[in-house]
Amino acid sequence: MKVTEQKAEGLKKKYQVVIENKDFEAKVEKKLNEIAKNVKLPGFRPGKAPKEMLKQKYRASVMGEALDEAVREAADEVVSRNKLKLALRPNISITSFDDGKDIEFDMEAEVLPEIKVGDFSAVSVEKLMAEVPESEVEKALQYIVSSRRETVKVEDAARRAKKGDTLVIDFVGTVNGEEFKGGKGNDYPLELGSNTFIPGFEDQLENAAAGDKIDVKVKFPDNYHAKDLAGKDAVFAVTVKEIREPKEVEVNDEFAKTVGAESLDALKDSIRNRIKADYENASRLKLKRALLDKLDEAYDFAVPESLVDEEFKSIEAQYKRAKELNQLDEHEKSTPENELMEEYKKIASRRVKLGLLLSEAGAEAKVTVTADDLNKAIMNEAKKYPGQEKTVFDFYLKNAKAVEALRAPVFEEKIIDYVLGKCKVEEKIVSVEELYAFDDDAKSAKKESKAGKAEKPAKKENKAAKAADAAEKKPAVQKDDKAGKETAKPAKKKKAAAAE
Repeated sequence: MKVTEQKAEGLKKKYQVVIENKDFEAKVEKKLNEIAKNVKLPGFRPGKAPKEMLKQKYRASVMGEALDEAVREAADEVVSRNKLKLALRPNISITSFDDGKDIEFDMEAEVLPEIKVGDFSAVSVEKLMAEVPESEVEKALQYIVSSRRETVKVEDAARRAKKGDTLVIDFVGTVNGEEFKGGKGNDYPLELGSNTFIPGFEDQLENAAAGDKIDVKVKFPDNYHAKDLAGKDAVFAVTVKEIREPKEVEVNDEFAKTVGAESLDALKDSIRNRIKADYENASRLKLKRALLDKLDEAYDFAVPESLVDEEFKSIEAQYKRAKELNQLDEHEKSTPENELMEEYKKIASRRVKLGLLLSEAGAEAKVTVTADDLNKAIMNEAKKYPGQEKTVFDFYLKNAKAVEALRAPVFEEKIIDYVLGKCKVEEKIVSVEELYAFDDDAKSAKKESKAGKAEKPAKKENKAAKAADAAEKKPAVQKDDKAGKETAKPAKKKKAAAAE
């Protein structure tokens, strides 16, 4: 085999490779001999057919297989000889393949950059932390109380509906006088002020009395999930069957026991611990982002264009999918698409760069993901769904691919821990608002690492409800039709078409 380097520009390499015809013919001959051992030709015993007859019948069919094998082995030899660390599989183009002549092909490849991992002790990062305000615990407690609060029928016929009341209604929705699918309901309990129906619906039922019949006129939002209704005017013929008002709940130890806690103090502790865990998660995400920002600034090396292109295609596909589902964030909606794509290319380059750096740091530190690490990751997933731990365990027990999918994020987090262990980390107590304050750059999910997703926590206003649900042990496991697998997530009440 003869190899000639034709190009060496940065990370890109190009080689011309010549495989001598005698070596190729030897492969073809070997494959014909293997066939001859078992092939049955009329008039001949197995293995006794004349060689020329075998060549005439089978040579054409084995040449393609022999060519693939010869080229693959030659390409591997080029990689081995030149000690190449490939970013992706090389691109091979056969330039000459004629019977009886040498085979020639071009091999283009992109290699990984040489990265010299420096002393991480020179990197300083700030870890923001927040204490759990009692107001947040109380807010979460009230969320549980409201979800458990019973309602009683208002017997006073003159009583008018107000926010906080639950109306039992029948309704029929029409667009241009025609009923539409999902626009009809009977004995539907609608809490005024809950904002579960489309804007303007509940407002028009305030001050109603039991027995009233009201035409509620609304307009479906432009981004409504049912595209045939989006942006259209609708009329709902509503009959108010009864008004119900909330029954006061005495918040004490007995109430706490109804939601699975030993006492009111234990319930509050459970809520507090869940909120604290959310704060710690936000702190970790912000610390990680700060670290990656520092590493991005401290290291400068070329990244393989092929890897960046692959990463960009992945981001672009996610964007297009979100656009189809009308799930773009405000930044994406307000930014011209050509500018957004340029922005995403920078994100892709950063992801690849940081991914390669962390991978190299992990290799030098001999970081590995053990079975124990994966078990801990599964345990952490299970903890997110109190009361449903067995379902989560069973899911991972039956899905090897799901377990393997945890490997990359676990590996990344172990490397991050290793790097942070070398850095100077200064802890700082801040307000909850500051802990969750991410600038516009982060809100648009620009700062991401290769293995991870957006480096920002969930919105702060969701924490009380989330902590309350966890303390109350309410989540259920549902079928995720999109993913085609069982996923643990809170059960949702089926909504009418009027609901957002």
